[in-house]
Amino acid sequence: MRKRSSLIRWAAIFTLLMTVFLTTVELVRYARVRATFPTGLKVAGVPVGGLTYEEASERLVQVYLAPIELRYADARIQVRPATLGFALKLDNMLAAADKQRVAEPFWSGFWKYLWNEPISSKDIPLDAVYDDERVIAFLENEIAVRYDVPATPAMPVPGESGFYPGVSGSEMDYTISLQRINAALASNANRTVNLEIRQTRAPKPSISLLEIMLKDIINASTFDGLVELYLKDLQTGLLLHFTHSKTGEEVPVNVAYSSWSTIKIPVLVSAFRRLSSPYDETVLTLMEQMVERSDNDSTDALAKAVIGSTFAPLDVTKDMQALGLANTFWGGFFTLGSPLLQNFKTPANQRFDYNTEPDRYAQTTPQDLGLLLEDIYYCARDYGGSLPLVFNGEITQEECRMMVEYLGLNRIGVLLQAGVPANVTVAHKHGWAYEVDDGYIHTIADAGIVNTPGGDYVMAVFAHHPVQAVFDPVNLLVAKLSAAAYNYFNLQNQ
Repeated sequence: MRKRSSLIRWAAIFTLLMTVFLTTVELVRYARVRATFPTGLKVAGVPVGGLTYEEASERLVQVYLAPIELRYADARIQVRPATLGFALKLDNMLAAADKQRVAEPFWSGFWKYLWNEPISSKDIPLDAVYDDERVIAFLENEIAVRYDVPATPAMPVPGESGFYPGVSGSEMDYTISLQRINAALASNANRTVNLEIRQTRAPKPSISLLEIMLKDIINASTFDGLVELYLKDLQTGLLLHFTHSKTGEEVPVNVAYSSWSTIKIPVLVSAFRRLSSPYDETVLTLMEQMVERSDNDSTDALAKAVIGSTFAPLDVTKDMQALGLANTFWGGFFTLGSPLLQNFKTPANQRFDYNTEPDRYAQTTPQDLGLLLEDIYYCARDYGGSLPLVFNGEITQEECRMMVEYLGLNRIGVLLQAGVPANVTVAHKHGWAYEVDDGYIHTIADAGIVNTPGGDYVMAVFAHHPVQAVFDPVNLLVAKLSAAAYNYFNLQNQ
């Protein structure tokens, strides 16, 4: 019995010693583990448990500074994060991780160690430097220049009024692509970026290209006289104004021309300046006949009834001068035998480089008519332009709308109107006449506001020939010029 008790005692002592021994061994091992980052700890999603500071640093570098892949359609581009200005704040993250190492009480950590449980469940967030400007610069200089496909604008058909269709392109969306790249840089798993690519519409050709196109049309025509053209985009203010002849003769703009019936646009303005609602139906009928039928007798009757019985032409001229239209005047009534009330000298008719021998009774320029039509348009649209200001509200917005409506009644189907679809409103006034001296037409003109789905514009064209301006070739030329302008403004709607 004593011997058996002794064996038990020795067994207990042995067990105790082994326990102490094994505990000591595990304590030593745990002390070594405690010298590294605790198991279960992550830094920026990367497990660093059991790693030293240097080992953890190396692992983070391997994960986050490895190249990311940028995909532009089928192209694959590998780029190092450092190239994009991305840098890890390793010291900050590992210092935060080291606090977790010492934050766990020794014995509770040892107990978790013995039972093979994670000592820490923390995930230290990513701390890094991003440089959006460097990313954008890389996208612009290294990728976009190689892979973006510029859209090609529509190009004019030489000598014609149509355009070859433009071709759409593709370009990178920098804002969305930047967001995706930064997300990939911050990820330890998803290191692939699909760059955002958007389709681009064919851009509108430049206004200078339209000028080349219009001059090519003049060169291709059978008309060999002088053409002066004024064209203004009423949305953007872009302007084309040039004279051109297929002979190549260089003539500065603002040549003086016989206005013929285009002077009825100034008459319309001056008449409405002196009218007020309610309107006399007889007066409105005269207006309609003046514009729609281009009736000269109605013009004289309207001017005498509303503007002045004797000096109405001079009052119209004064109104135009008040608007700054120095090259436009009406010197006498249309009725044959009417006296010339005043001989006007203007900057345009005092030039010596080019002389169209304009009618002494009424003259203008494409620019003057274009500016006047522009004022009517803005007044009708939102009561803007010069008319309300210069005439102190004597012309109302409703009256400007009536002017546009009357000018829109001039449906002759030739010149400017012949170049646009039938449903497009051209508020215009044309003008030509057989001259008394030789019985020939020398100047043919048309000026109007063109309202189109792609934008509104003012266009005025004067064609002059010192020998004879034959109507059919001039009509075809003006129609093609008008069609080219319409097609230019409506390329996106075709």
